[in-house]
Amino acid sequence: MTSTEQLRNEHQAVLLALNILEKICQKLKAGDKVDPKHQEEILEFIKVFVDKCHHGKEEDLLFPAMEKVGIPKEQGPIGMMLAEHDMGREFVREMSENIPNHEKFIKGARGYTELLRQHIEKEDNILYQMADMHISKAKDKKLLREFDKLELERIGKGKHEEFHKLLETLNKFYSQ
Repeated sequence: MTSTEQLRNEHQAVLLALNILEKICQKLKAGDKVDPKHQEEILEFIKVFVDKCHHGKEEDLLFPAMEKVGIPKEQGPIGMMLAEHDMGREFVREMSENIPNHEKFIKGARGYTELLRQHIEKEDNILYQMADMHISKAKDKKLLREFDKLELERIGKGKHEEFHKLLETLNKFYSQ
């Protein structure tokens, strides 16, 4: 597995979380009861798995490695991804502050979902391909080891798997 394959695999979990978030919003919009714990759990996934872990791997490890091989940050694709990470954090803040205010929660969730779907598309089909073309196999192996270390330090042992189980549970619940 390469570093970008690992990140693409993580994107699949993020996309599943976005689907669940959309289903929560549909229920809220329809006036159906939604357990606020589910909103909190999906937000924890976003804050910890997506931001601290996944975005951490990109921001602290992959993007600097890409810069070292000549892919520009300022006015370039890396800068755009970083700006989108910051925009996503604003949407997450909006959702977190408005769990009881369904209208504002939905607004933040829809903005986040739209942003992240487009963001993932750009990373998977443009940015990661650039990384694959320019980063050596040796550096990529080192990146994978650094990814594992970052994940252990930032979210802890076994947390990755717990998040996948959470997504499975929520997905079953909201697919009924």
